[in-house]
Amino acid sequence: MDSTHGLALVRRSAVEYRRLVIGLGAAAVINVTVYALVVYPLATRVANVTEREQAAEQALASARVEHAQASGTLTGKSRASVELTTFYSEVLPRDLAGARRLTYLRLAQLARESDLEYRRATYAPVVESGSTLTRLQIKMVLEGAYADMRAFIYQLETSPEFVVIDNLQLAEGADGGSLVVTLDMSTYYRETAQ
Repeated sequence: MDSTHGLALVRRSAVEYRRLVIGLGAAAVINVTVYALVVYPLATRVANVTEREQAAEQALASARVEHAQASGTLTGKSRASVELTTFYSEVLPRDLAGARRLTYLRLAQLARESDLEYRRATYAPVVESGSTLTRLQIKMVLEGAYADMRAFIYQLETSPEFVVIDNLQLAEGADGGSLVVTLDMSTYYRETAQ
C-alpha cells in the first residue's frame, strides 16, 4: 500500500507542478543534447589536439637530435680535413729528397745515441696504386745489446719524425753476446705532380 500511496503522491506532485516538471525535463533534454552535440565533440578535439601536440614535440626533439648529429658530423669532417692538411704539410716530408734527409741522418744519429753499431741501410720508394702518398721503404741493420735496441726503438717511436716500424727481426750476433736487429720501416711523402 505504501508503494501505491507513493506513486499517487508523485502523480499528484507532477500534476500540481506540471510547468516546473516540464521545464526541468526540457532543461534535462537540452542539457543532454548540448553535451552530445557540442561538449563531447569539443572534448574529443581537445584530447586529439593534446595528442598531436605531444607527437609534434616528440618529432621536434627527434629532429633536433638529428640536426645535432648532422652538425657534429659536418664539424668532425671539417676538423678532420684541416688536420689532414696539417699532417700533409707539416708532418710528412714534401718529396723523396726530404724523406731521405729526414730519415737517413736521423736514424743513424738515433743508433749512435743508443750505442748501437750501424751496419747498413737501404732506401726504396714504393708507389702504391690509388694512393696520393708514396712510401719510402727503409731496411736498416743494427747491432748491439738488447737494452740499447729497446732504447733505440723507444726514441724512434717518440720522435717527431713520421717513421713507422713495419717489421723487426732479432738474431744473435757473430760474437754471441750482441744482437743483430733488422728493421723494416716506412715513411711517406706526397708525390708532387710534374
